[in-house]
Amino acid sequence: MTRPDESDPSVAVVGGGAFGVTVAHDLAVRGASVTLYERGAVADGASGRAAGVCYDAYADRIDAAVGDRALKRFREFSGTGDFRFTDCPYVVLVRDGDDRRAEAVREGVARMREHDREVSLVDPDDLATEFPDLRTDDVALAAVARNAGYTDPGAYTAAMADAAREAGVEVREGTPARLRTGDGTGRDDTGSPRVETEAGSERYDAVCVAAGAHTRRVLADADLAVPLKPYRVQALVTDPDPVTDRVPMAYDATGGYYLRPREGGLLVGDGTEPVERDPDDWVRDADDWFVADCAGYLETALGRSYPVDRAWAGLCTATPDGHPLFGERAPGVFVAAGWQGHGFMRAPALAERMAEQVLGGEGIDAFDPNRFEGDEEFPIVEGMALD
Repeated sequence: MTRPDESDPSVAVVGGGAFGVTVAHDLAVRGASVTLYERGAVADGASGRAAGVCYDAYADRIDAAVGDRALKRFREFSGTGDFRFTDCPYVVLVRDGDDRRAEAVREGVARMREHDREVSLVDPDDLATEFPDLRTDDVALAAVARNAGYTDPGAYTAAMADAAREAGVEVREGTPARLRTGDGTGRDDTGSPRVETEAGSERYDAVCVAAGAHTRRVLADADLAVPLKPYRVQALVTDPDPVTDRVPMAYDATGGYYLRPREGGLLVGDGTEPVERDPDDWVRDADDWFVADCAGYLETALGRSYPVDRAWAGLCTATPDGHPLFGERAPGVFVAAGWQGHGFMRAPALAERMAEQVLGGEGIDAFDPNRFEGDEEFPIVEGMALD
């Protein structure tokens, strides 16, 4: 392992999820001296509980470009350590009678194609021919995104953390961190941000806060307000079954659930609770009602249910407009949070962009965290919803 010399810019990254380890790696390979602080263990938080569904099927131009770049980086990194990326089509379904969402899908696909995304509307009969294990008798409309795939988020995060260490990043697990308070920017009298831990205080040229559901609290220690609300989501994995090898990734817009192959079984997700949660006090096990509902979801999607292997809950973060808080919040203090459940799938691309911005490059204006005052009240809206 080699460390940058003392003349290199020093950067602290707070948060050891998929984004945090990737931006730490990308900063280090660009010549920065990087220290990553993780309050628990790498991939302990939202990244370790993420679904691992990845695609570029976004109607927004910026999101589509970010998704495309993320997929390229996932594929390039596949084969590193235990990380593997599997290409797989992503299907969006609308059931009979759901005219409002059907129109939303039609409009969305038209916009995606304007951004050169490989997405198209598919006749339900053709969908049944290509994916005979999907139940399509009540499907009114379907779209298929071809540039898509899935992976194990925990495996990615662990492999990227190892790559970051090899690039010279010092990873400090079990180390809760906060920004220095005092003047409202987290900076000391030298004009540099400082990070405080139980071991003491250290000065850096820049700090990137990517602490997931804890991001708002980390920034609040430095009197930096951001409109960010953690909310609970749920998922489960079924027992292995041969049918799963033939099932695509799918999102049922009418039912509001998604599924994908995982570990020989199926991962099923929904269970979104649009209620703000305390990031230190929330239920990590899935609810009984969610597990029961998933049996009905699978009957709708595949015509049968499957025994459940395990089920869990995780935290996502919401913002007032559904776009992330991404960029320089105060001089030398950067934030990356508010992914609305789409953080993992975009982590490789946005981490690359953040590394460039921290070192003097351009940010993404639409994601600028200073577009808000920080004290906005807003409802939590599920990230995948077409409403």
